[in-house]
Parts: sequence; structure tokens; C-alpha cells
Amino acid sequence: MPTEQHETLKWIGGVDGCLRMIDQTRLPVEFAEIDCRDAAAVWEAIKMLRVRGAPAIGIAAAYGVCVGLQTVLDADEPAFFRRLRETVEYLASSRPTAVNLFWALKRMETKADSLRGRPVRKIAESLLTEARAIHEEDRQMCRAIGRHGAELLRDGQGVLTHCNAGGLATADYGTALAVFYSAAESGKTLHVFADETRPLLQGARLTAWELQQRGIDVTLICDSTAAQVMREGKVQAVVTGADRIAANGDAANKIGTYCLAVLARAHDLPFYIAAPSSTFDLSISSGAEIPIEQRDPREITHGFGRQTAPDGIQVYNPAFDVTPAELIAAIICEKGVIRPVNEKTIARCFLKAREQEGKSGATNETTASDSDKAV
Repeated sequence: MPTEQHETLKWIGGVDGCLRMIDQTRLPVEFAEIDCRDAAAVWEAIKMLRVRGAPAIGIAAAYGVCVGLQTVLDADEPAFFRRLRETVEYLASSRPTAVNLFWALKRMETKADSLRGRPVRKIAESLLTEARAIHEEDRQMCRAIGRHGAELLRDGQGVLTHCNAGGLATADYGTALAVFYSAAESGKTLHVFADETRPLLQGARLTAWELQQRGIDVTLICDSTAAQVMREGKVQAVVTGADRIAANGDAANKIGTYCLAVLARAHDLPFYIAAPSSTFDLSISSGAEIPIEQRDPREITHGFGRQTAPDGIQVYNPAFDVTPAELIAAIICEKGVIRPVNEKTIARCFLKAREQEGKSGATNETTASDSDKAV
């Protein structure tokens, strides 16, 4: 399983090495890894969903900068930074919605700018160190999200999740799935219902496989079955990930998430979002400003190679939707649990975290109890 025996992403070698990743398009029937040795290979992997999930996309992009610079390791500084800008802009064009992609690229660019005047090979080595730091920080954030979120679930509950927000979507433990793993490790027994997540079936192909590998009790359902399992009392909470969260708490996630939030409200169930702080985009005030990726119509009309719709049919295939903050009971991040979800509580959470970092100079994490008090 990727969370224990195989890493979703890993860097092989030194500054002239490559990015190795699990090809998620071939799961669950085949486990295969691919090596990305240039920026074009990383771009293609992100675009074609060989790597997916906002945190994993950000990590892949950071390493993508490193492979993209390998052609200018012996160039002069102007050529090196020209190539850096080209690589960043190119990788940024792969997918528009997941903010972690742009966050990671900006962080790599800022790091490089701070090192101007040094030998370019030394700058490249520092950028590889920065990419590895982004990778490790995500591991730690996943674990913290799991600890905080597990406290929101009770022993014996049924929980519903959508798409894949597990180890395959992150560096290690997942976001939404981290909540389930941590709950299990604390001795709680959960039954997870996983939506298949049309049209690309990330829930069926990835989440069901990952939970099964972990020994978590999981049942796969059609997306359209969610309301029924809620009505039957099989589900007591919904937990999903997110690809971008606006300053007011509106959250973009895989298409179909908004439907679940509405259904959860109708059945008086809590709907939780689990995501790292890097998924927050505080530069936008609401979800109305989040760009929504439009995918190839053939994902619907010719899913997995078989035609299932008439020739010439019009198709609308957004990859994401936006869940309004008022439908979200809490956002679980590595800083703690944010509730109620609104602009004020989100800003307070980030402010408190910055204050604590300033005092300690070491930690990025607050305790769940401290965060609950803060927000």
C-alpha cells in the first residue's frame, strides 16, 4: 500500500535525479511507477491525473521545477532564472483549480530569488532541498490533520467520503482519510462509505483500494446512493478533502462534493472538510473567484475506452464544484479545527498560528484544544 510500503512521490538521486511517482491511472488492477525526468513529463502527469490530489500536485510541481532546471545547471545566472520562469509558468498551466500547485511553485521561485548571486548549481541544490522540505512538511501536516479530525468522530460511526483524499493524494497519510486512519489507531471502529466519484472513479479505483489495503471497513457505493445511505441511518458524518478554500471558507473539491454537503444538511449530518493550510487561498474572498477546471468531454462519453453516449452529444464536464461555507460544519487542518467556518474564524486561526510560530520559532501546529478555543 502506498501509505506504508510505497510512496506516492519520491525523488531519486541528487540534483540531476528524477521524480518517481505511482501512476494512479493504472490502479487498482495494476501497480506501476513512472519516472519523470523533465518538466514536460511532470506536466503530463499532473494534467492526465497520474498524480492528483491538491497536496500531491503541489509536491510534484516543486520537484518539477528541479527537473526543469537540469538543462541549465552549468549556465550563467540570467539563463538559469529565465529557465526557472519558463518552467514555473509551464507547470502552472497544467491544472487551474488546486491552489497547492501555485503555492508550491511560488515558494520555489521565492527561494531561488533569495539565492541570487550564488553559483547556479548551488541554487539548484537548495531548490531540491526546498522541494524535499515541502514534501516532509506535508507528511507532518497529514498526521496533524488526522489527530485533530479523529476527535470529531465517535466509535461505531458510519462516515461517507468522496473522491480520494488519502495517501495517494498527499505525501503520506492523506487529509480526509487521515481522519479515519487516526480514529482507527486510537481504537475507534468506523465504517466508511466511499462514493465511486464519477466520471473518473477515483473513489472506486483509489479510495476503496487504499482503505482496503489499510484494513479499514469500507463499502463502495454509487454517487447517487449517498442520499439513501444517509436516510437509512448508515452514515453519521461526511468528510472530504478540498483543492482550494477561499478566505470565507467556501471550498472547491471534486465534482459531487457540493451535492453531499446539501444532502448532509437535509439529513442533519455534519459535513467536514479536511485540508492543509496550503490549500487556503486567502487572496480570494469567496468561492465565486475559484477557477473551475473543465475536463475532456470524452471522460463522460467514452469513459475508460467504451462509448456510453450518442455521437455529437453536448457535454458539460467540470472537474470541481464549490461548497458554500455555511454548509461546512468545520474545516480540519494541521493548525486545528476551524468552526464555525467563516472569514473571521479562518483569519483568527492563521493569526494565532503565526503568533505561536513567532513565540516558539519552531512549530507549525497548535493542539486541537487550543485551536478550538482560538477559532
